[in-house]
Amino acid sequence: MTDLVHSLESLPPAPLYALIAVFAALENLFPPVPADTVVALGAFLAGRGVLDAWGVFGLTWSANVSAGAVVYLLARRFGRPFFRGPLGQRLLSEHTLAQIEQQYHRHGTYGIFLSRLLPVWRGVVMPFAGIAGVPPVRALVPLALASALWYGLLTYLVAVLGTNLDVVLRAVTRVNGALAVVALAAVVTLGLWIWRRLRR
Repeated sequence: MTDLVHSLESLPPAPLYALIAVFAALENLFPPVPADTVVALGAFLAGRGVLDAWGVFGLTWSANVSAGAVVYLLARRFGRPFFRGPLGQRLLSEHTLAQIEQQYHRHGTYGIFLSRLLPVWRGVVMPFAGIAGVPPVRALVPLALASALWYGLLTYLVAVLGTNLDVVLRAVTRVNGALAVVALAAVVTLGLWIWRRLRR
């Protein structure tokens, strides 16, 4: 890991910032992308004076929110017509979509906020918010706030307190593991709820 740090420290800041922004954006398209790890690495380098912590946070936040907003807007525009087609109806019935839409309209704002704090689940919540027709303010404001909270805390804590990269990455992995369990529980609960509603 020391060799990796030395290699990264030898690079100019521009490609490092670009890498952070790309991973922060890709998380919205492919949730398994290790965006948190890359951001933590950028924050660690900021703590060592290689990068600027505000720059790491600003690029992470703007890329993450922008990509999430694009996914939401595309889903809002094209998602519902897709699920009315033959392939879409095989994936999710109109009745299931109506139930999802009802829950988004009832719990959308805080549901989106909480979901955006959970790994993997972050990448799922915005497309379904678009498909459910959640108004832009109710979708994009919690997206921006949750992203600011999560990546702000991650950047600050690693930049200020992170002195050993191995320890930092292990801590990020443990936190994401715990949050992944919460996300899985939320998925199972939602799936059971939808299944019970469909059987009525």
